Amino acid sequence: MTIQSILLPMFAQVALTFVLLFWMSILRLRALKQGLVPPQSVALREPNWPPRATQIGNAYHNQIETPLLFYALVLLALETRTADSILLVLSWLFVVSRVVHAYIHITSNRIDRRGPVFIVGAIGLALMWVIVIGRILLLPSA
Repeated sequence: MTIQSILLPMFAQVALTFVLLFWMSILRLRALKQGLVPPQSVALREPNWPPRATQIGNAYHNQIETPLLFYALVLLALETRTADSILLVLSWLFVVSRVVHAYIHITSNRIDRRGPVFIVGAIGLALMWVIVIGRILLLPSA
């Protein structure tokens, strides 16, 4: 198990987040330039963006929330040397679930499809935390 292999899912998640960030920024800047949104109507994070900009913005914000726990976990697992192939598989499960979640969010945005995908990723992430916490508390290194 290499450090690079454990970090690769995290890098993929970061890439997804940046893609959505830049897409959202382009849509918001375009809306401002075209005069669709007066700057003062969004200056305090009011939800006055056009629907598509809001949809992509929501997909972006979703990539900031739960993935924060993923980033912390990956770094903790590396630091404590608790990362292994099980965590690698679960990491990819989490990241794939985030990609699928984002895809649904930016296309049909059907909650009945998005929700179960989110739950799969959340369960995988929670399981990773249980494994790492268990290894740290129950199997302390000498």
